[in-house]
Amino acid sequence: MTADIERPRAAQPERRPELDALRTLVVVGLVFFHSALVFDTRDDYYVKNAETTGVTTVLAGLGVIWAMPLLFVVAGLGSWHSMRRRGPGGFAVERLRRLGVPLVFATITIIPVPQWLRLRGEPGHLESYLEFLPRFFRVHVDLSNFPFVLRGEYFETGHLWFVVLLLAFSLLLAPLVRWLPRESARRIRGRLAGALAGRRGGVLLPAVPVAVLSALAGLEEGFAAWSRWAYLLFFLYGFALVTDERFRAAMRRDAAPAAVVGVALVAVGMPAFLVAGGDPFTDLTPLAIGARTLYGAAGWSWLVAILGLLDRRRTTRERGGKPGGGRARRVYAYLAAAVLPMYVLHQPIVVAVAYGVVRWDAPMAVKYVAIVAASLVLTLLAYDLLVRRTWVTRFLFGMRA
Repeated sequence: MTADIERPRAAQPERRPELDALRTLVVVGLVFFHSALVFDTRDDYYVKNAETTGVTTVLAGLGVIWAMPLLFVVAGLGSWHSMRRRGPGGFAVERLRRLGVPLVFATITIIPVPQWLRLRGEPGHLESYLEFLPRFFRVHVDLSNFPFVLRGEYFETGHLWFVVLLLAFSLLLAPLVRWLPRESARRIRGRLAGALAGRRGGVLLPAVPVAVLSALAGLEEGFAAWSRWAYLLFFLYGFALVTDERFRAAMRRDAAPAAVVGVALVAVGMPAFLVAGGDPFTDLTPLAIGARTLYGAAGWSWLVAILGLLDRRRTTRERGGKPGGGRARRVYAYLAAAVLPMYVLHQPIVVAVAYGVVRWDAPMAVKYVAIVAASLVLTLLAYDLLVRRTWVTRFLFGMRA
């Protein structure tokens, strides 16, 4: 029997525009983040400045702990709404169109650019882009790295790992919802929301599976310092919990304590991470395991704080009858529609800009500002002039017609 994404007796959880605004903030923030990797001592980014610093590692850590998990939580929430409207089968088709098409198109057209520029930065490497492409697409199938099943010496999905994971999680979720008995789905969801939202601090309990998984399975540096399976948990949390009004009310209630807990966990965990030695992402030393445990718990605590505090503010504005102005709504609508295309476009642009800027004889701060400013402008121009204006390019970048 098909499991309905049931309509509760209470008012339906509506789509929350502040979450779309957060998605936009994260995607724009990725331009700042990836530009900073050009100057990071630890990270092996495509283009590196001659002078580097360890400060970027600490600053990046404050962002990665919540930014990409937030995108998966919001994606889970959006999946709940999409499945309510379309059913599991329609949801799967919609995900293939909105995520699968831009994934394939971008992999063929622009994803090879950063790898080619990495090679061009090596002394004596003069291979043209067209000469490089056959080497990039020389791949074999490796199921052990699911869902990244295509492997090659130069092939990669690059920053589109997020799209690969989100598409895989969505296609795994659709048949689960399709075949889970309706009453079982309703009962599980109700018990989860009731148990976690019924007592103060209960909304922090989902941090426990994330912390355990992070501690024992390790973190994957290439996926913004989280395990791919931790992202699956965040996605499922968004799908099963964040849409429930009881859990949402509990997040508003416990937002401030969650913020305190999140800051405290980072204050202890980040120094432990930095002094753990070896590879703190995967090592099984007590200090590395402890640091990853705190990291996982902090990630969910920060999400509860961010989502709860934003929901408080939105609820207050609605009660005060203060809707946004017409111009603000138009800007918001423009940026909300641009999120996925800008995400797809931004990293090749950042790498291409940085490839030229790192050769300047200028301080790191000047180079960083130049890379960020030029990349933001070029990404927005590429979206506006090359993507949003025709139905063909909108389709290829996963936009609605």
